[in-house]
Amino acid sequence: MTEDFYRAINWNELEDQIDKATWEKLTEQFWLDTRIPLSNDLADWRKMSPQDKLVVEHVFGGLTLLDTLQSQDGMASLMKNVRTQHERAVLNNIQFMESVHAKSYSSIFSTLNTPKEIEEIFAWTHHDQYLQYKAQKIDEIYLQGTSLQKKVASVFLETFLFYSGFYTPLYWLGHNKLANVGEIIKLILRDESVHGTYIGYKFQLGFNELSTEKQAELKSWIYDLLYDLYENEEKYTHELYDQVGWAEKVLVFLRYNANKALMNLGLEPLFPDTADDVDPVVMNGISTSTANHDFFSQVGNGYLLGDVEPMNDADYLIGVDTQTAKH
Repeated sequence: MTEDFYRAINWNELEDQIDKATWEKLTEQFWLDTRIPLSNDLADWRKMSPQDKLVVEHVFGGLTLLDTLQSQDGMASLMKNVRTQHERAVLNNIQFMESVHAKSYSSIFSTLNTPKEIEEIFAWTHHDQYLQYKAQKIDEIYLQGTSLQKKVASVFLETFLFYSGFYTPLYWLGHNKLANVGEIIKLILRDESVHGTYIGYKFQLGFNELSTEKQAELKSWIYDLLYDLYENEEKYTHELYDQVGWAEKVLVFLRYNANKALMNLGLEPLFPDTADDVDPVVMNGISTSTANHDFFSQVGNGYLLGDVEPMNDADYLIGVDTQTAKH
């Protein structure tokens, strides 16, 4: 009989406890968009100006495209270089939830928009030069990059590039508008926090095995990539937000989250922006506590998902020597 042709995954024998802890965190957080009563936001939506509506439509169109990239190509690319069977299982979970995220935006569109408007939104995502640039840049790395470069691309996508879109629903949530749309975004944020931290941790394991020379070479590539992505993100942000006057505040939020992405990778922050510089209304929205939408049956999403704590700065430093990492 041939032995070791195919190995069964054994969760009772772990090479890395972080795999199990992440699996449990992600399954504890499981949710579906169908449990959120988006139609309750229609009254707010009808009162919004055409400019505000357009921003919402375009940011969610952009987020849909990026989540599609992450679910269709990103996780499949990372699975080619897993260190453990359990890591593959975690990435399977992440891949599914990225598909849930992408579908959630379509649920928002089908609630708030007409079929013609939805068609226009998706046409815009397929042709916007700045949105397509970052998608192409990340996808090229998924297709041609090294194992560690692919992890960097994934972390930059989930902890940095998504946030130009997240700003809008967090802003409206902070002003008691589009509360159920905001609830979905908070659930997505909670997932992305774990995704970015976990993949960043796996990056650090590989990075620490490199020679000093190879580490310096990879660091240079990482910061060059971040500069390139940020330059494009500035243009994308101005395109989206100049019409409502939010661009500069959004860029502060982006720089703050770019630093978070670097921390996920165990690297030093690049920008001077801190949480204190971000619009406090938006920062308050990052809190991952959830609302209970069904008082009588107690089956709101907060009840189903359990008590999940928000991410803090220390969570971005898994496996990092905290004496040398800058906060």
